[in-house]
Amino acid sequence: MVVYVVSAADQKSNRRNSAIWLVPADGSQAPRALTTLGTSSAPGWSPDGASIAFLGTRTAPGDPTPARPQIYVMPLNGGEPRRVTSMPNGVVSFQWSPDGRKFAVVARTASSDAAPKSDAKRYLYPIYKYDGQGFTDDKRSHLFVVYASTGTSKQLTSGEQENQTNAQWAPDGRRIAYVFDKTDALNFRNSGLRILPAEGGAAMPVGDLDTGYRSYSWSPDGKRIAFIAAADEVNIPKLYTASTLDRTKAQLVTDEFSFATEVDWVAEGKGLAFTGQYKGEHPLFHVDLASHKITRLLAEGGIRQFDINEKAGRIAFTGNGADGPGEIFVSALGLKDRRQLSRHNEEWLRGREMSKFERVPFKAADGLEVEGFLMKPVGWQPGKSYPMILSIHGGPNGMHGPTWNHDFQVFAARGYAVFLTNPRGSSGYGEKFQRGVDKEWGGKAYEDIMTGVDTVLQKNPWIDRNRLGVTGLSYGGFMTNWIVGHTTRFKAAVTLSSISNFASVEGTRDGFYGHARDFGGDFFDNFDTYWKTSPLRYAKSVKTPTLIIHGEADHRVPQEQAEQWFRALKRFGVESELILFPRETHGLRTEPKHTLEILDLTLGWFDRLLKS
Repeated sequence: MVVYVVSAADQKSNRRNSAIWLVPADGSQAPRALTTLGTSSAPGWSPDGASIAFLGTRTAPGDPTPARPQIYVMPLNGGEPRRVTSMPNGVVSFQWSPDGRKFAVVARTASSDAAPKSDAKRYLYPIYKYDGQGFTDDKRSHLFVVYASTGTSKQLTSGEQENQTNAQWAPDGRRIAYVFDKTDALNFRNSGLRILPAEGGAAMPVGDLDTGYRSYSWSPDGKRIAFIAAADEVNIPKLYTASTLDRTKAQLVTDEFSFATEVDWVAEGKGLAFTGQYKGEHPLFHVDLASHKITRLLAEGGIRQFDINEKAGRIAFTGNGADGPGEIFVSALGLKDRRQLSRHNEEWLRGREMSKFERVPFKAADGLEVEGFLMKPVGWQPGKSYPMILSIHGGPNGMHGPTWNHDFQVFAARGYAVFLTNPRGSSGYGEKFQRGVDKEWGGKAYEDIMTGVDTVLQKNPWIDRNRLGVTGLSYGGFMTNWIVGHTTRFKAAVTLSSISNFASVEGTRDGFYGHARDFGGDFFDNFDTYWKTSPLRYAKSVKTPTLIIHGEADHRVPQEQAEQWFRALKRFGVESELILFPRETHGLRTEPKHTLEILDLTLGWFDRLLKS
């Protein structure tokens, strides 16, 4: 059996709901929903396979207090889910113990839970807010052990200087590993991995790295941990292993592949399976720990999550391509007999034509090999002329590729060519390529993008070079601002969640002083580079009509960045408009109605300026 989560937007309630679903791995029966009330997520099998635990957010009738995520256990032989925890601030994450008697739980604690004496917010440590969570005040995420039968708990960690996340049991159930982030650190990337006894006690650091921790996994014998982390603030996250028995130096698994995102052990501890970013795709790979040889396990490039059951000889994964959202698949360990288990989007997709992705390789001005992806307008006809929208990804260490994207398909359906570029700084093309934006975020990356635009226009004369638009979110928004300050070839721009002034954003964003690795130090040491790289410096050169969209709850790039850009454009007579969305965070996808409204506003701006 495979258990998974289905999420869907409810326009009426203006929220996204999620439910737990179950399907036989052999595809002998159709998937069925296990939960229908509230929001359910993060399902986990009990070790005996008889029950499923999950995080549920449910409000009892007449209960005026906001619901917090709690652990529920549902027996598969029938019956309603049983609530296990009653954490005041809810459960962040959990995992069953190997014997099925307990949970390792990460939950938030707060000294203000007793009786607040004032509504003023008081901070002692520099990390006091985070995008998507808001101002964290005195709340900290700590580790607990909770008994599955009674719900009684024991707190294992405490203190104000750290947040713990992602707790995982050792295979023998005697130890628990967890990732920690320091709230009293003087930079945003200070984190690590530790192990402590399941009964409590002193924690032991794992390896010697202290930044950029992502996925990790215990080896089957419990003697090693595989994890993804960065060697320092400048290097990018890579795949490592480390001993769990003593504090020894972490061992780099391979330097060949630098963009791993999720990892698990295979071949009885002799190898690792991992997903990663690779040339616009997100495939599944295997690395043999003895030879360090890497092989690609699946030809498909849209693997987003996976789970391996070696005893059953199967891999379950979420896969998606360019023509639809993710579905559940299962395959033998040899990755043969691939079977699609879910078809939740099949009816919605039926009768809808999707635009295909065409890979567009080109060489930058200095000879660097770069590529982009072109989507033709839906219903494209030879001999007709079409406008084009250039879209730039976030990051800069992000990546465009042939995968499902709702906005791009809507652009193509509206009659636009869509051009996506992966300039230097993008993930998936090697560490040297990704660090190509060192000490600059405009410069050569901007030249790469413009060379890509020239290439796609030359190869596709049906694209009207006089009707070009540009858009992007986050780093893509920064680059949109940079582009319109350095060229007038675009007739319309839409910038979302964008940086306009590095000098002012550094001390106000959640990732404070987080651009030190990009600009050769923080802005106290290298202010000239920060100002030189700020689009605001070039505002007087902007002529392109620009729509500026930002979230009022954006703590990654606070809204003052949008306000500065808007007022500067107005100062120099540029047609512009500022739209601020309440409650929206950096990704601008918190509320479904806002998602649709932002898409409508973007299309309206481009339609008015690019379609006569």
